[in-house]
Amino acid sequence: MNIAELKLTPKRKEICEMLDLKDSDEILSYYPYRYETFVYAKYEDWKVGETYTFDCELISYPSTFRYGKRTTSRFKVFFEENELLITIFNRPWIRDLNVNDHFVVVGRYDGANKVTAMNYYKKELKDVLGIQPVYSVKDAFKQSEIRKLIEYTYNKVADSLCDDIPSKFVSDHGLISHREAIYNIHNPIDGPSLKKAYARLKYEEFLRFYVALDILNEEDNGTSKKIKTFDRNKINELINELPYEMTPDQVDSVNDVLKDLESSKPMNRLLQGEVGSGKTTVALIGLYANYLAGYRGALMAPTEILAKQHYEEMKNYLEPFGVKVGCLYSSLTDIKEVKKEISEGVYDIVIGTHALFSDDVCIDNLGFVITDEQHRFGVKQRRKLKEKGDEVDFLMMSATPIPRTLASSIYGDMAVSTIETMPVGRKGCDTILIKKNSIVDILPDIKKTLAEGRQVYIIAAAIDENSNYSAKDVTHLYESLKDALSPYKLSFLHGRLSAQEKDEVMSDFKENRVQVLVSTTVVEVGVNVKNATMMIIYDADKFGMSQLHQLRGRVQRSSYRGTCYLLTGSDEESVMQRLNVLVQTNNGFEISMEDLKLRGPGDILGTRQAGLPSFILGNLITDTKFIEGAKKDAREIIENRSIDEYGKYYDRILAYQRKNYGD
Repeated sequence: MNIAELKLTPKRKEICEMLDLKDSDEILSYYPYRYETFVYAKYEDWKVGETYTFDCELISYPSTFRYGKRTTSRFKVFFEENELLITIFNRPWIRDLNVNDHFVVVGRYDGANKVTAMNYYKKELKDVLGIQPVYSVKDAFKQSEIRKLIEYTYNKVADSLCDDIPSKFVSDHGLISHREAIYNIHNPIDGPSLKKAYARLKYEEFLRFYVALDILNEEDNGTSKKIKTFDRNKINELINELPYEMTPDQVDSVNDVLKDLESSKPMNRLLQGEVGSGKTTVALIGLYANYLAGYRGALMAPTEILAKQHYEEMKNYLEPFGVKVGCLYSSLTDIKEVKKEISEGVYDIVIGTHALFSDDVCIDNLGFVITDEQHRFGVKQRRKLKEKGDEVDFLMMSATPIPRTLASSIYGDMAVSTIETMPVGRKGCDTILIKKNSIVDILPDIKKTLAEGRQVYIIAAAIDENSNYSAKDVTHLYESLKDALSPYKLSFLHGRLSAQEKDEVMSDFKENRVQVLVSTTVVEVGVNVKNATMMIIYDADKFGMSQLHQLRGRVQRSSYRGTCYLLTGSDEESVMQRLNVLVQTNNGFEISMEDLKLRGPGDILGTRQAGLPSFILGNLITDTKFIEGAKKDAREIIENRSIDEYGKYYDRILAYQRKNYGD
């Protein structure tokens, strides 16, 4: 049921708009991110350090002290004839309470009749005790408003919440109904009821995912192509001209790609490896083999900076072998002329950004398509590029490495090549955590690096000051650091600059006309400045681990050992845990796994971008029990879709795929 049909109040419509909830399904799938358990115990049974929920009577008016934006309030209450001193932080409105008022306090017992309160409620004790859902909310509204929106929506659509999973699987796995699961996840009576809700809803997500994956695999596996033939001796001539020796993993990956090109089955391969591990070299050799076989190739990059970098590298290595390389991106001054040249077959290989998707870009005899940082492109985009040629081989590259078994779970029958070994001579990177969002303590180290003739990245999470987002920003950092790092030249880079401005800044940095680059994460992917050996990342707690790992990869591309400082003003235990993983290891596989555990696979791997239903509750790392059952059941649905109940579920997922990702 859409928002209009729900007939929401203006306030509830506003909440839906702010949370981007478009219909009843999305509202009911706005699950709590945690739960609070409120426990009552007699005062005589209280233990120091434990948290309790109790009803009490106010006997002294709250006194409140303000420290900047923070407040501390203290007051006394009676509970079971005991006088308790309550301290509560950042609740200045508690002064609205009056002596003799009765209310409920949730707090930690500190001993000696003292309690540090987390919250208080003007409710009856019975209405507070038990398990309470906690939702992610914006500052503009309260938890209670989210709960009322979900309760209203559930009551409105409860009768239409039907089970769409084949009844056999519900029975086999001992699952509760979909309707009961939705109710219980928002209104859990106890731990077991919540566990049953999670089991049902996680299984639903995985079954939907694997049926959709099997549908995609069927479509991909149902085609064949002409075998590409090329002279391997000429491939070896190119390899011999490279100014470095390929690693064993690179050699294996090249052989995987060449075998796929020579196969009658279209290539559908993921090439994954650390930042700087040499994936581009594999792509270069694959594109050359495709050229030798008489076909044109295309490589798509997510940013203009990376597209131009790939273009320069491909042109440098391939044009001496007679290969004509072109580059296409939206801000080209002569874009119409370049598109015309592409259509006329002037170029054997075209490197570009999303501009390659344009309907007026025609690449005749296209035989090989590569996408770099594959999770940044949607399935519609990738297919649109593949469809510019017949029987096209397809290679996706990613610097977010994951174990092969997990990759096969996510990408199904897609073949996986992995580069784990780094090129000879790379010295790696030391990562140092600074528990302060300031460079004051490391200023001597920065100046020493600059004095030695090397360069520095300074990364910020925001472009300019934003009242809704507390983080250091590029604009203010650039202005404040110019004097502190004098006489060295600073410049700045972010997504709002024009393409020409970005080019000029990166050119100045590459040529060492600029020694310090203050930037957002636009330098995360592919930027290659070997002389830059130090990176300082402000507000490191605001980035995912995989993103931080990719960022620090910018300063480990030379024979000098890099240094990456992670600055944070946060003292949260979970933040320290995440950031210390980066301090302790430089292994991208370990970091990706930890990131997956903490953040879930959707953000890291782009399952939605891959053309598959994403997960809200399910986790590909921890939910192996649900995964194995759902994978098996998905195959049963695909193989028995002629059976009515299976067929209906199959048709629903097929319709979902076409609606969201195209035919």
